[in-house]
Amino acid sequence: MTNEEFSTLVSRLEQQSRESPGWYKARVVLLAMLGYGYVAIMLAGLTALSAIVIASAVYLKAAAVKIAIPILIVVGLILKAMWVRLPPLGGRALSAREAPELFEMIERLRRKLKAPRFHRVLLTSDFNAAVVQQPLLGMFGWPRNYLLIGLPLMKSLTREQFEAVLAHEFGHLARGHARLSNWIYRLRMTWARLVSALAERRSWGTFLFRRFFNWYAPYFSAYSFPLARANEYEADATAARLVSPAALGQALTAVNVIGSYLGENYWPRIYRQADDLPQPRFAPYSALNGRLASDLKEEAPVRGWLDQAMARTTTANDTHPALSDRVKAIGEQPRLAPPADGQAADRLLGDKLAGLTEEFDRSWVEQIQPSWEQRHRDVQKSRSRLAELDALLAAAPGGELALRDAFERAHLTESVGPGPDPALEQFRRLHERAPDDASARMAFGLRLLARDDQAGFALVEQAMKQDEEYILTGCETLRNYCWRVKREQEAHAWHKQLVERSELLELARKERDELHTGDKLEEHGLPEEAVANLRQQLQKIPGLRKAYLVRKRVQHLPHHPLYVLGHVVTSWWGLLSSKRAVAVQQAILDSVNFPGQTLIVNVEGGNAGFARKFRRVSRSRIL
Repeated sequence: MTNEEFSTLVSRLEQQSRESPGWYKARVVLLAMLGYGYVAIMLAGLTALSAIVIASAVYLKAAAVKIAIPILIVVGLILKAMWVRLPPLGGRALSAREAPELFEMIERLRRKLKAPRFHRVLLTSDFNAAVVQQPLLGMFGWPRNYLLIGLPLMKSLTREQFEAVLAHEFGHLARGHARLSNWIYRLRMTWARLVSALAERRSWGTFLFRRFFNWYAPYFSAYSFPLARANEYEADATAARLVSPAALGQALTAVNVIGSYLGENYWPRIYRQADDLPQPRFAPYSALNGRLASDLKEEAPVRGWLDQAMARTTTANDTHPALSDRVKAIGEQPRLAPPADGQAADRLLGDKLAGLTEEFDRSWVEQIQPSWEQRHRDVQKSRSRLAELDALLAAAPGGELALRDAFERAHLTESVGPGPDPALEQFRRLHERAPDDASARMAFGLRLLARDDQAGFALVEQAMKQDEEYILTGCETLRNYCWRVKREQEAHAWHKQLVERSELLELARKERDELHTGDKLEEHGLPEEAVANLRQQLQKIPGLRKAYLVRKRVQHLPHHPLYVLGHVVTSWWGLLSSKRAVAVQQAILDSVNFPGQTLIVNVEGGNAGFARKFRRVSRSRIL
């Protein structure tokens, strides 16, 4: 199901849910039972197979062994497929003894909403809070309830705001008039996780479930979407009633604004320290409270993040409504009210706060250190290269570098040099030197739009028309620019183009990742000099005896050819060695430059059928 089909179905169902809410809910329940029904059919099939085994043992005696063995193998494979083990949820487990104040708040809310108990409360590094039901026995069920609480979230909210967030999450577990929508809300996420786990498994029995749930899960997600969206509003209403509308409005505002601050300012600023420091020397979680208190006093960026959040509209991309709709539904206005010094919700962790924060800081250092050190090495190398280019420029006749070197210098100036302002002037001069060059147009246009300079709009559009490689980035940039300057209709149009292009590229990727015996193959169409160059490279591969080159006929992006190289490593009298075939294929990948995207396949053994197809294509044998 494409994004457009999903959105269309959701729009139609939202209208139906408003016109006939009872009938709509009944159909959602029936569709939910279909998933359970399919699992029940599989269980019934297993029971029937088991009965056959027992009956054969009673009536056929010795001959029963021949029947029982294959049946038991099938039963075992299907049971294995149904026993989907979901990956464990990450986080540091908390106990009531460690954080009595926090657990007192959790228990108070749980009792008010008559929600089930949590099997585990996990403290995470995410700026988020969530309730998750994870079936312990896979498709057999037995859900376990988890409460995930992000330490950065606790440091960013007051106690009352944090309690409102918890009340919202608990609302998804509450019993009462919202029990049906809560069940559907959680079931959507459960099916999605099970499908994801099935996709990662490769055991034989999973095919019985994969095909059905690959259709069922997205369809159920779309069909139940209006109910899940309504459930978000119900959870907000619950939080407003249990705590206060003002506290919830402030919490919703903080999640949007502080979330943007963390993603665009706080964490990038920390990671940039790797440019100069070979080892991380920062405690991000310990420093967060103080940085929030100082950085959120800067009115201009905070206003920008709030305006950006309020400009977003509620779409079918997320069951959570946009901030503007959520605060309006509870009768509030967006208001950022960060906690005063010593008043953040992390105080609910009591005496364990300092130790837990240090624990998260140590874990962050351990996880980030390899990539931190790699970035430091890369930056030092880039700075050395920038110094070389600066020296070349100083010595260059006419005071100009070659176009390629000038591009590299501009990018390095921006990323590891003096910064974006000098780089912008370099990109401007590059565009003046090569006004018809798509790369120069795109680079300059992107940087103008980042400063909300309308002059960049036409440049990006022109670059997209010149080179389709820029379509994805261009659509995203133009969409974001239109959102910022309140040109919402244009933003929607660019977003649609972005989604369409993304879906096309994904279809093309899938089509080009695999080769099937039913695929249409045709002559490669390369000039003789290109074939001769390729042949010369292949002749240097030890153990390679034959090579065929064809072109696969593709439906998506057909103007980008997909070549297929079939190779043979075994003499006609010898036995195929899979180890040698893999070694030859790796050598081809490592040392041969192909004229375009190329699939490489050994056409022996189980793939011998491809060799026959290749031989029927004109000019296919190149070695």
